[in-house]
Amino acid sequence: MKNITFLTGYYGSGKSELAINLAIKEHVDYVVDLDVINPYFRTREQEKIFNENNIEVISSDLDYKMHVDMPYISARVFIPFHNSEKRAVYDLGGNDVGAKLLRQFEDYNDTNIDLFLVINVYREESNNSEKIIKLINKIEGTGGFKVTGLINNSNLLRDTTLEDILYGEKLIKEVSETTKLPIVYTAVWENLFADNLVFQGEILKLKLYFRKNWL
Repeated sequence: MKNITFLTGYYGSGKSELAINLAIKEHVDYVVDLDVINPYFRTREQEKIFNENNIEVISSDLDYKMHVDMPYISARVFIPFHNSEKRAVYDLGGNDVGAKLLRQFEDYNDTNIDLFLVINVYREESNNSEKIIKLINKIEGTGGFKVTGLINNSNLLRDTTLEDILYGEKLIKEVSETTKLPIVYTAVWENLFADNLVFQGEILKLKLYFRKNWL
């Protein structure tokens, strides 16, 4: 991944969970919460985890930012663009609506940026290659940035099996072959993880921070 990485995808694809795990794994300096569209899970709610890993959270400068949902973003979201030595993960809102926020970064489109699409093939909106490719086109058209990689986050929460992830990989490989976009990561729940696993892209061992108490 490059110094600045945006995560996009459909609602419920697991972007926020991915953002936390990817930020910790890659030892980034910032996590930027840009999900102001339908923030059911909010990356900024895990600020304690980020603090423990020396990661700064940027979202709102409001003192009560943890307790309200407002379409307000701090000007501090531009900080990572002005320091090439810093690395950041940006958590966008769902689908092409959330991708609209990319437009504010148009002047930096030549910067060292990745835009990764997080895909869970068990969501109705992304359960086949045609729908996923259509989503890519909508996000690129709305946001003004090109998707640079795909993340396989196919899961059924705690009922997920390795076979479920492999099925997701099969569909996403079809997308990869059509679009020439690489599968950069495959997310595997930590309870399923083993050192001998073989998947497309780099394996991201996933700890569930938001859903840790869910069935």
